Amino acid sequence: MRVVTVGDNCIDDYEELGISCPTGNSVNVAVHLSRLSVPVSLVSVTGNDYYGEQMLSFLKKHNINLTFFKQKQGNTAITKMALKGTERIHTKYFEGVLENFQLNQNDMEFIAEHDLVHTSFWGKINHQLPLIKQTGVQIVYDFSVKLENAEVKAILPNVDYAFFSYHQKDAYIEAYMKDVHQLGPRTVIVTLGEKGSIAYDGNRFYEADIVRVPVVNTVGAGDSFIAGYIHGLVNGKNIQECLQSGATVASKVVQIFNPY
Repeated sequence: MRVVTVGDNCIDDYEELGISCPTGNSVNVAVHLSRLSVPVSLVSVTGNDYYGEQMLSFLKKHNINLTFFKQKQGNTAITKMALKGTERIHTKYFEGVLENFQLNQNDMEFIAEHDLVHTSFWGKINHQLPLIKQTGVQIVYDFSVKLENAEVKAILPNVDYAFFSYHQKDAYIEAYMKDVHQLGPRTVIVTLGEKGSIAYDGNRFYEADIVRVPVVNTVGAGDSFIAGYIHGLVNGKNIQECLQSGATVASKVVQIFNPY
């Protein structure tokens, strides 16, 4: 199965540490899938500035199809980061050339050649999801913590695998997952941080624990979990096995500074 991830890419810039890191939902998932030997493409846009060159140089080191990853005149998206102890803090975000990102006909035809497309709430292609859905490509969508956002209900009918983040398993989240499933997705998955993950397929709930390891950083853990879950899908695993695959990949990321 071929996977394409679309949308968000940026540079996390730790000015106080003199460190900058290519990242973003699409980049993180693509890098993880590549390292898991899943054929993956990346569709997005970066700037032609120093950070854009850094992004391209980084991505070219991985076996990712960058045919439709464009570089345009302007600034690369940047998130200014700070450290408070071991906690990562997002201070400012500059969208750069991503502000006007949208898929053209060639992009759409390229995406249709894949089996799975991953995108997120920040992927900027919500209005084009119905057209992607019509091509038969399965859509993996990361809503993150946007459970009560007004756009969610409009997006869900076009999603096959819906990912959310919450803090615990309780009556609210179980009812929420059932409601979400009725709107279209075949599987609803919720990551619960250190409390593991749960999934719902319309018939039953599935649960998986985290892989317990020393934690250095949790930035990128959600993206790595999704990549692990996709790896399970690509290899024909069941829901329980996909949850465990996600937990395994996430456990490797939380032990290091970088998000992949």
